[in-house]
Order: sequence, then structure tokens, then C-alpha cells
Amino acid sequence: MSIEIKAPTFPESVADGTVATWHKQPGEAVQRDELLVDIETDKVVLEVVAPADGVLKNVLKEEGDVVLSDEVLAIFEAGAVATAAPDAANTADSTAVTEEASSADAILSPAARKIAEENKVNVAQVVATGKDGRITKEDVVNHLKQAPAAASTAPTAKPEAKPEPAKVALPTANPGERIEKRVPMTRLRATIARRLVEAQQSAAMLTTYNEVNMQPIMDLRAKYKDAFAKKHGVKLGFMSFFVKAATEALKRFPAVNASIDGNDMVYHGYQDIGVAVSTERGLVVPVLRDTDAMGLAEIESGINDFGLRARDGKLGIDEMQGGTFTISNGGTFGSLMSTPILNPPQTAIMGMHKIQERPMAVNGQVVILPMMYLALSYDHRMIDGKEAVQFLVTIKDLLEDPARLLLDI
Repeated sequence: MSIEIKAPTFPESVADGTVATWHKQPGEAVQRDELLVDIETDKVVLEVVAPADGVLKNVLKEEGDVVLSDEVLAIFEAGAVATAAPDAANTADSTAVTEEASSADAILSPAARKIAEENKVNVAQVVATGKDGRITKEDVVNHLKQAPAAASTAPTAKPEAKPEPAKVALPTANPGERIEKRVPMTRLRATIARRLVEAQQSAAMLTTYNEVNMQPIMDLRAKYKDAFAKKHGVKLGFMSFFVKAATEALKRFPAVNASIDGNDMVYHGYQDIGVAVSTERGLVVPVLRDTDAMGLAEIESGINDFGLRARDGKLGIDEMQGGTFTISNGGTFGSLMSTPILNPPQTAIMGMHKIQERPMAVNGQVVILPMMYLALSYDHRMIDGKEAVQFLVTIKDLLEDPARLLLDI
């Protein structure tokens, strides 16, 4: 039976996509739920899997072609087999392998198997939520979040599972040669470039700076990090403190949590904070929803999950839409100070930077303290300078005295 393989149904915010990579070729045998092709959109890479066991018959859209929502990509022949038949001498062995593979597929999808193999997960311990008892990739990810120690039992295998395709290798040059290599810009990179230019052209963007003494947070983290990891199964980082401090500051200064829609100013009664994540394909901003109701452990778990899935291109489009505020951490890469660019239609974005020891004057004495520069870029059409400065000072006060986060003062 012939089946049309179609592009995913894109949301309204995504007009079309580009065929990135075909993982199967015409005439090749495919198992149910096995990955066929990647579709790259402005925001994420979407996977299209096989609807049944069979053979990929004909490819209608080649790599690099632009496709619309639900457009036909290929023709798939369900129930067909590949033209190459097994050797008679190996029939018994082939049958045994086929039966074993079929048994594995009955409980484990290919995407889930790949993640499980990379992280040495015992699939017998994973709770299945898929149809007919199938273990999905989300089941394996959730299992890894609940048991991070077990997920890291094989550190030697991880370097092989993390290729770096983003590094462009130049051709070998002879002495005196001036070589160049032209590489097409990815769809995600082109979209990032366009949105950054639009943000600077359409907004009255200003940036205010402050600095925060990180010693109190570092002391608190050092004191409780082991107990925190033991209880919650996730490491206690700095980002969760910044998300909680930003959430409290957003509640006190609603204009910073607002957005501009034409001539209207939209004030949001909730805090959805986007956390910028760098990937090989470019910068993506998944969103933590309702951060006011999240604890530090939930925030850290969410950020870790975003990082893992962003690296593998597994983030969904809905996970990167609708944020009310964004935090970017350039300090991860050693940045001492920068000017973050707005993420429209949001009206503000905060940049974290490298923690660096500097001599500071404290009560008339020179003391060496771990300091971090904070930058808040904001749209002056919506936010006055006074509000922007007070917002950043609030975050500084909350971080330098973490008890304020608990006491709500």
C-alpha cells in the first residue's frame, strides 16, 4: 500500500520549512517510527518518521528544497521489503536477528533506542507511555532526568555521540595560497540574523548596566549543593537564582514583563522566561512557563532538559514561543560585558556575564570579591530609564541577599 509522506503541519508563525537531511534513500527498507527526514524551520528541526514497516519508494523533495505545511515529501510503500534477499546459508541467523529486532521495536522506538544506547540506559527500568506499551524518546529523557547519575555511567562513550558539524573545515592549502570556502547560511541562522536586525531597527533600544556580588550565592550553593543534588537529582546552578530573582523583579515592574503589539502595550499577568541556549545550528530560546510557581529544582531540571534537547535538535516549536522576558548567559563562554539585543515582541532582555574577582570597596576596606556585570537592554518606547535601573537594582539586591527571595521582601 502506497502512503504519502508529508511535511509536518506548521503553526501559524512558521510559513514553510527546508528539507535538511534525508536519512533513508529510495529502495531502502524502513521500520515503523524510524527517522526518514529532517525538516528545518525558522525555529527548530522537525523529524518525519516512517508510518509503518516498508520501503521508501520515491523521494519528491530533495535536500535544500523549500516545503509548505503538509506538502508531500516522498512516497512510502507499506509492507514492502527491500530488493536484496538474504543468503540461504544465513537464513537461520537472519531470522533470529529479525525476530530480535522486531521484539525490540515492539517496545522501543528508534529515537528512544538511540538516546538509551548513548546514555547506557537499562530500558527495563523506563516507564513506557507510548501506544501498545512502546517506550518513546520522551520516556527515556524523563528517566534520565529522574536518575542523572545512572545516565552518566559511561563518560568514555559520550565524545563519540557528540559530533561537531558546525565547525567548517577549510580545504588544505599549499604555502602562499589564499583559500576560501562558501557555505550556505542555515535557515535558523538566517532567521536569527533577520530578527536581530529588525529588533535594532524597530525598537528604541537602550542598555543599562550594574554589577552584583556573587559571594552570597556562591556560599549558599557550596553549602547545599550536595544535599540539593541528592534530594532533587539535579545540580544546583546559578541560573535558577537569576530566574527566580528576575521573576520577582518582573512582578514589581510590570512594564518590563510587557510586550508591544502595534500601538498597544500588552501587560502579562504571568512570567514566562526564555533562556537563551547556544547550539551548533545557532541560538534558540526555549521558554520556562509560569516561573513564579516553579522552585529552584524545577527550574534547573527544565534548563538541563532544554540544553540536552537543544543539542540534539529535539525542541518543539511551541516550547520557543510566547516568552515575556529573556535571560542570556554570555558568561558561559567568558564574556565580561556585552549588550544583549531584544527578542521581539518582548520589551527587555537581561545578559549575565563572567564571574571575575575584582577589588571592591566595602566599609572603607578593599576586599576581593567575585563580581558579575549585568546588562538590561530595554525598549524605551515601553520602559522608562528609571524603571529599567530599578529593575536591575532589584535583581542585584535579591541576589546579594538570597533570603529576600524566600521572604518576598
